[in-house]
Amino acid sequence: MRVYLGIDIGTSGSKGVAVDPDGRVVARADRAHDTAQPRPGWVEHDAEAIWWADFTAIVGELLASVPDAEPAGLGVSGIGPTLLPADADGRPLRPAILYGVDTRAGTEIDELNAELGTDAILSRAGTPLSSQAVGPKWRWLAKNEPEVYERTRKFLMCSSYLVHRLTGEYVLDHHSASQCDPMYDLEKADWAADWAETTAPGLALPRLLWPTEIAGQVTAAAAAETGLPEGLPVTAGTVDAWAEATSAGVTSPGEVMVMYGTTMFLIEVIDRPHPHPAMWTTRGVVPGTFTLAAGMATSGAITGWLRDLTGEGYAELVAEAAEVPPGSGGLLLLPYFAGERTPLFDPDARGILAGLTTGHTRGEVYRAALEGIAHGVRHNLEVMREAGGGTKRLVAVGGGTTGGLWTRIVTDVTGVPQDVPEQTVGAALGDAWLAATATGAEPDLRTWNPVVETIEPDPAASEVYDRFHQHYRSLYTATRDTAHFLAEERRRAYPA
Repeated sequence: MRVYLGIDIGTSGSKGVAVDPDGRVVARADRAHDTAQPRPGWVEHDAEAIWWADFTAIVGELLASVPDAEPAGLGVSGIGPTLLPADADGRPLRPAILYGVDTRAGTEIDELNAELGTDAILSRAGTPLSSQAVGPKWRWLAKNEPEVYERTRKFLMCSSYLVHRLTGEYVLDHHSASQCDPMYDLEKADWAADWAETTAPGLALPRLLWPTEIAGQVTAAAAAETGLPEGLPVTAGTVDAWAEATSAGVTSPGEVMVMYGTTMFLIEVIDRPHPHPAMWTTRGVVPGTFTLAAGMATSGAITGWLRDLTGEGYAELVAEAAEVPPGSGGLLLLPYFAGERTPLFDPDARGILAGLTTGHTRGEVYRAALEGIAHGVRHNLEVMREAGGGTKRLVAVGGGTTGGLWTRIVTDVTGVPQDVPEQTVGAALGDAWLAATATGAEPDLRTWNPVVETIEPDPAASEVYDRFHQHYRSLYTATRDTAHFLAEERRRAYPA
């Protein structure tokens, strides 16, 4: 059986699928893993123990599930942007520094803004510097771990690490590179060589490809280690959220993916760049395209925290929350449990649960968490419109779509219908589609992953949420100084 393989490495778990030429998922596999937080503000992954171990295990499961499989192409994606310094052979020199949830490089952000100019960075790179940017983390590494920096010969992200292990090729896709602010020129679709040298002196940058291009073929050594056939074409890879948007058919201007996961992520396809100081503007997956992107620092992570705190399972918590009317009995939550990325870019923002009384129930608190995250989605959509987006269509993907309550709340809070596709396995399916595309198969996403449900807003619920939203927006401003004070006090209590 001819199949295309897609494998994605996520923040807290990895997934893989085998897909036949008609888009039918014939096998799937997944693995959970931990994320290390060795110090406050640091978030890391061991590339060998997590990325490669998950990849090889998932490949083995997929091939075992389809004994007659004849892989025709492989696509990979992963969390990003990440920073993994490696030696000349691609061996990691330290754990990978993760994307915007890792906030260690605040001083370096300030330095680069002062040296290059905030307006110049926004104009050339398309995105303001924040904890999401890779460039400041390179400078942090050079200053704080100079022995690692001096030994670094390759700059890898999650997907490009897998590509290098499989093919020996040192490449990075254009989309991932466009998140290496301020090291990439958005308009020219190339490295900004002068700023790259300022940011990471002496670093040899990878060759750039599009996610729809083949980076190389599986080597004999990689075939022996993974069970994949030698010579199998491997795509250039990309960041997981963009592969997931592709899987959901978000390919035309005005279409927005809302990814329900450990963090909430939004991607809108646009026809030309619209740099905005509160958004990320990047290159798209397909040559010639651009995207506006937004990301919340925590979403599913909050529901997981509540599950662990209460000792109750998700099914019970969701059932209790579903019985609570909109407004959660007078509770309002700010979901900034790990700071906030867009549109605040405030690593010291903190979570707040306002309106608590001794009469509130566990179900009301859990619903307030879902509603707070939904208000965060609405806030980001409002700023995306300010930045030139159109929000013509929302498409829901990710594990949080299961059960329907969370997607229902987001639809009612935003007032925008949401399409739910048949397959919500996410980035792995997008990876398989990219592999099929890169090998010339020309698959049709409308048949690979058709929409099976459209959630329409409930006007009565939306009216309630409209009243709450203005207070959601003002609550952060009113409590910002206190949140920053408390963030500093936590650092004092748990020094690095």
